[in-house]
Amino acid sequence: MAKYHFRLTEKTTNDPEFLNDILSKGKYMSLALCRDNEPYIVTLSYGYDCENNSIFCHCARKGLKLDIIRSNNKICGTVFLDEGYIQGECGQPYRSVVFRGIASEITKLDEKKHAMSVLLNHLEDDSSIIRDKKLKEDNIYNSFGILRIDIADISGKKGR
Repeated sequence: MAKYHFRLTEKTTNDPEFLNDILSKGKYMSLALCRDNEPYIVTLSYGYDCENNSIFCHCARKGLKLDIIRSNNKICGTVFLDEGYIQGECGQPYRSVVFRGIASEITKLDEKKHAMSVLLNHLEDDSSIIRDKKLKEDNIYNSFGILRIDIADISGKKGR
């Protein structure tokens, strides 16, 4: 896809610290997918693996999202941190990232365990509660799917 420049360059950044901060603080991403020229968008909770520049999300083992990714694994996603609309000013402070990458299903047990660890550490204040309650046995990992998104390109934007 051709790269476009942002019109308001003072609002954009490629600063790794800014980008990592948004991905680390966000809890949900919107993921755009496409198959046979038919777009599809889905919002998912996620876990960000800063060291490997990747994002993990859990999902069902079957369904439209996986069918589309199996057909076309190129994705575009966004994470948006809303800092509250300002009444009377028509203003919206925010920070966001847009990223592109490749999505893949994780099937190996050790990779699934790592992905769930990243996901739970990202979303939960105390990840051991869920781990001890729902992930005690290895066979449980067969009951759900895990997607890994390897980020190839990312940019950030801030308003106000």
